[in-house]
Amino acid sequence: MRYSGLLVLFLVAVLNLAGWAYLNRSIEPRPWGEVINGVDYSPFRGDQDPRNNRYPSEAEIEQDMQILSGQVKQIRTYSTLDGQGEIAKIAGRYGLEVMQGSWLDGRLERNEEEIKKLIETVATQNNIRRVLVGNETLLRADMPIQDLVEYIRRVRTELSNRGKHVEVSTPETWDIWLRYPQLGREVDFIAIHLLPYWEGQAPDKAVEYALSRYQQVKDAFPTKKVVITEIGWPSEGRIRRDAVPSPTSQAAFLRAFLNIANQRGLDYFIQEAFDQPWKRNIEGSVGAYWGVYNADRTPKFPMVGPVSDRPHWPQLAAASILLALPLMAWFLARWADLRFSGRFFFIALIQIVTSALVMVVDSGLRSYMSPGIALMWAMLLPLLLLLFMVVLAEGLELSEVIWASRRQRHFLPFKTDVERSWPKVSIHIPAYNEPPEMLKQTLDALARLDYQNFEVLVIDNNTKDEKVWRPVEEYCRQLGERFRFFHVSPLKGFKAGALNFALRHTAKDVEIVGVIDADYLVEPDWLKSLVPYFDRADIGFVQAPQDHYDWKDDTFKEFINWEYAGFFQIGMVQRNERDAIIQHGTMTLVRRAAIEHVGPWAEWCICEDAEMGLRLLAGGWHSVYTDRRFGYGLTPDSFGGYKSQRFRWAYGAVQIIKRHWRDMLPGSDRKLDPMQRYHFITGWMPWFADALGLVFAVASLAWTVGVLVLPKYFELPLALFLLPVVAVFGAKLAQFLWLYKIRVPCTLRQRLGAGLAGLALTYTIAKAMLYGLFTSKLPFIRTPKHEDQAAFVQALIMAQEEVLLGALLVLAGIGMWNFQGGEDPEARLWAIVMWAQSVPYWASLVLAAISTAPKPPSKEAPVPVSSVPVPAAPASSVEGTPAQ
Repeated sequence: MRYSGLLVLFLVAVLNLAGWAYLNRSIEPRPWGEVINGVDYSPFRGDQDPRNNRYPSEAEIEQDMQILSGQVKQIRTYSTLDGQGEIAKIAGRYGLEVMQGSWLDGRLERNEEEIKKLIETVATQNNIRRVLVGNETLLRADMPIQDLVEYIRRVRTELSNRGKHVEVSTPETWDIWLRYPQLGREVDFIAIHLLPYWEGQAPDKAVEYALSRYQQVKDAFPTKKVVITEIGWPSEGRIRRDAVPSPTSQAAFLRAFLNIANQRGLDYFIQEAFDQPWKRNIEGSVGAYWGVYNADRTPKFPMVGPVSDRPHWPQLAAASILLALPLMAWFLARWADLRFSGRFFFIALIQIVTSALVMVVDSGLRSYMSPGIALMWAMLLPLLLLLFMVVLAEGLELSEVIWASRRQRHFLPFKTDVERSWPKVSIHIPAYNEPPEMLKQTLDALARLDYQNFEVLVIDNNTKDEKVWRPVEEYCRQLGERFRFFHVSPLKGFKAGALNFALRHTAKDVEIVGVIDADYLVEPDWLKSLVPYFDRADIGFVQAPQDHYDWKDDTFKEFINWEYAGFFQIGMVQRNERDAIIQHGTMTLVRRAAIEHVGPWAEWCICEDAEMGLRLLAGGWHSVYTDRRFGYGLTPDSFGGYKSQRFRWAYGAVQIIKRHWRDMLPGSDRKLDPMQRYHFITGWMPWFADALGLVFAVASLAWTVGVLVLPKYFELPLALFLLPVVAVFGAKLAQFLWLYKIRVPCTLRQRLGAGLAGLALTYTIAKAMLYGLFTSKLPFIRTPKHEDQAAFVQALIMAQEEVLLGALLVLAGIGMWNFQGGEDPEARLWAIVMWAQSVPYWASLVLAAISTAPKPPSKEAPVPVSSVPVPAAPASSVEGTPAQ
C-alpha cells in the first residue's frame, strides 16, 4: 500500500472519530449528589411480564431494595397482587418507606382481591404511611368517579377499623384533578402525575412546565397537600411534538428537577426506578424507558459530571474503523491506480456505511425488543444491509468512472481494409412470429456486410401463421446461398432451442457464431471490425452494444433508449475492465470451439445469452467488449412490452443464480476470478434490492394499518432505519444523473427521462425476482414489436398493479400524517417514506401514459452507414428447408 493510501486511511479515521464525537457530544447538567425523596417501583425485569404470568421472585425484589437503599428515601408501588404485596415487607428491611399502591380497573373480581390484599398489607406493615387507591383510573375511564370514591371511602374505613390511620388518595394527572374538584374532598392529599413528555414539551422547558402545572393544582386545592407521585422523562422512544426522548434529555430533566425540588421542599416520586420493557405494548416503545436504571439494574447516567447519549462512542468509533479496515485495504490494494480523490471518496463511503451499521446495531442491542420489534428488525435490517451494499457497489462504480487514471481494457474496432485470412462466420437469427417486412430489412443489412466468408441462418420456431414466415423463406432464397431459412414446429426451448437448432445446421467450416435479433440492422463493417479479436486463442466471445434506430420523435422510445444506453456505456464498460461482461443475445460473436467446450445454449433458462457468457468465463475463456455501435434494433412499442422484456431479464437472472450460485462463492477452486464474481453479484444486487423493497412496501402498508388501528401492538420503525432508506433513494438518483452526465452523451431532459424509465421498471423487476426465487419455470415472454397504439385507458391497464400499490402507499402516508403526524415527527417521517416508496409506481403510470401519447408517422428503418451492393442470387440457392 502506497503512502497516499495510508494518508487516505488516516484522514478518514480522523474524520470518522470527529463525526462520532460530534453526534455524541456530551452535556453537563447541574449535578445532584443527595438522596432522592422517592421513586416509583415496579419489580418486573426484562423477561418478565404480569400479563403473561411471569413475575419476579422475592429474591429479585430484595436485590432491587439493596440497590435503592441509600439512594432513595421511599418507594411507591402500583399493586398488591402477583407478589407485589411483599414489596413493603422487604423494603422495610432496608429502612425504606412505602407509599402502597393498588390497581383498579373494570375487572370487579380482581378489584375485590386488590382491595382485600391492600388492607391486609397496610395493616401488617409499619413502613407504609400513605395509600393509593387505583392509578389514573379516571384518566383511563375504567370506572365512574362515584365508584372510585366508594373504593377510597371503603379503604379508609376498613384500615381505620383495624387501627391503621394512614393517608389515602388516588393518583391522577393534573388535568383530571382540575376537571373533578369534588375528588379532592374525598382524599387526604392530592396525588398528581406530571409527565410533560406526554404533552409534547421540549426537554429544556419541561421542568418549568411541570412545576407550573403543579402550582396550578396546588392553587386549586389550597388546603390539601400536593404530592407528585409521578414525574420523569424517558430515555428512548418516539418523539412527541417537541418532546425528544434520549439519555441526555432524561438526565438533564431529572437533575434539574431534583435540585429545584430539593430547594422548594417538594414531596415527589421519580417515574421510575427501573425500566419496564413489558410496558411498551401498553404505552408504546417509550413506555419501556422511564427508569433511572436499565432493566438489567445498571444506572443509565451519572448524577454528577457530563452525560452523553452514547458514552461508549469511542469504542463504537474504533469498532467501525476496525470493521471497515479489511474492505478498505482490499480496495486500496486493487485500485491503486485510482486518483487520490477517488480513493478518498470511496474509503470515506465505506467508513460512513460501516459507522451507520454499527450505530443501528448498537441501537438494537440497547433496546428492549418485543416480538413486534423483533419482527420489524428482521424485516428492516436485511433491507438496510442490502441497500448499503448497493450503495458501496454503485459508489465504487462512480469512483472508477470519475477518477480512474485510464481504462485497462479498451477495445477499439480493427481497421477493415487490412488484407488477411478471414474465418467463416455463421450468423443466427431466431424468429418467432416476427413481421416479415421487418425481418427482410434485417436480412438486407446482413447482405450488405463487407465480409465475404459468412452464412446466415434464420430459424423460425413455432410461428403458426404461414403468411408470416413464408415471405421470409422466399426472401432468403432470393438473397442467395448464404441465407438459409428453417421453419420448425414444434420446437422446444424457446430462443435457446432455436439457437441450438441453428448450431446443428451450421456449416462444418464455421469458426465463429454470431447472433442478432430479428429486428437488428447491422453496420457493414461489423464483422471485419471485430472478428480479428479471435486471433487470440483465449477469446471466447466478442460483444458489441445494443442500440436502437426508432426512438427519434417518440418521447417514450427516446426515454427507454437512453435507459438502455446507461447499461452499455456505464455498466458494461466497467465490467469489461475486469473481464466480467454480460453477454446479451444480439450483436454477439462466439467462438464455435468455445461453445463446444462449455456446451450449447441453455434451454432451461430464458436468459440463455447471459447464462452462456457466464459459462464461457467460468470455462476459462475471455471476452472483448467494444462500446462502438455496430447494430440498431427496435425499442418496445409500449410500456407493456418494455416491462415484459425486463421481467424476462430479471427472471432469467434468478434462474442463473439458482443454477450457478456455487460459482459466486469465494474460494481458490472457483472457476470465476474474484472480480468476475464481484461484478456478477453486484450487477444483480440492485434487482434483489428492488425485490426486497417491494416486500418492504407491502409490509409497510400492513404495518401502517397496524399502527393506526392497534397502536399498542404496532410501533413505528426507528428513524435510524427510515432515514437511510430515504437517503439511499436520493443518493441513487444523484449517482445515476452524475454517471449519465459523464458517460452517456444525452441531454438533461434525456437523462431525466432515462431515470423515469428506470424507476418505472422497479415493480416489474421486483416481481420477476420474487417469482424467480419461488418458481422454477416461467413461459418465455417475448418482447412485442410494432404493437398497436394504445389509448390512455391502456396505460392504466399496463400499470394497474403499480397504480394500486402507489395509491395505497399515498393513502397510508396521508393516514399516518393526519392521525399521528401532529403529535409525532417520526410518524411524519414514516409518511414521507411511504410517499417516497410510491414514486417508482407513479413513474410506471407516467411512462405508460407517455407510451400511449399520439406519435408522428413511423419512419422507414435507416440503411446502415456503409452499404455494399447485394450480390445477385441464383434461382436455386437455398440448401433446403426442414420438414414442416
